[in-house]
Amino acid sequence: MLLRGAISSHLLSSSTLRFKTTTSSYPQNVVVSAQSPQQSSTTTTKFSISDQDLDSRGFSLRRTVNDLNLDHLNSVFMAVGFPKRDPAKIRVALENTDALLWVEYRKTQRPVAFARATGDGVFNAIIWDVVVDPSFQGIGLGKAVMERLVEELLGKGICNIALYSEPRVLGFYRPLGFVSDPDGIRGMVSDGREVMVYNKFLKANNPLLLINFYEQHLRYSPTL
Repeated sequence: MLLRGAISSHLLSSSTLRFKTTTSSYPQNVVVSAQSPQQSSTTTTKFSISDQDLDSRGFSLRRTVNDLNLDHLNSVFMAVGFPKRDPAKIRVALENTDALLWVEYRKTQRPVAFARATGDGVFNAIIWDVVVDPSFQGIGLGKAVMERLVEELLGKGICNIALYSEPRVLGFYRPLGFVSDPDGIRGMVSDGREVMVYNKFLKANNPLLLINFYEQHLRYSPTL
């Protein structure tokens, strides 16, 4: 979740979180969750804030891009620390999103909370862009969005759910069923800076072709 001044694109300084797992059958350094929808407390219809409560407070839950003003969404992104994004690129990103949920404040008809997830649609999903307008933080909207988004993913049978978080907001995600995964994927981003790829991850997942790519394009450590 992004609060004022936090930049989610800085993944090298972010922590990898995974939804709580109930099995150890996966390699420890892979971002996984094996909790089934039946086991997850987020799959019940009881949320921290009910749909009715949100509605009575002037908020509407939306699950499609219909009526989502991208300029207004961009304003929320910028308010929490994102650089300004090209609306055309935002639209492409949303078109390639598997699940999204946003909260509209009906009085202004503007988005005030947002989250989305991408993945393969079957096994894995990563949650991105969890944001709440600074003027509406602290009233449970971020939790309301996350609870429902996770429920939707689990309802599709997706059990491996991961996200990246600024260290200072880890406490927000833990009550939602996420745990820190210090051995998850690290350093596999490129923003013009040199990054390190650890052989520890590559060995566990055996992506031999990827090793060649990393050796050619990134600083690579064959011993770590």
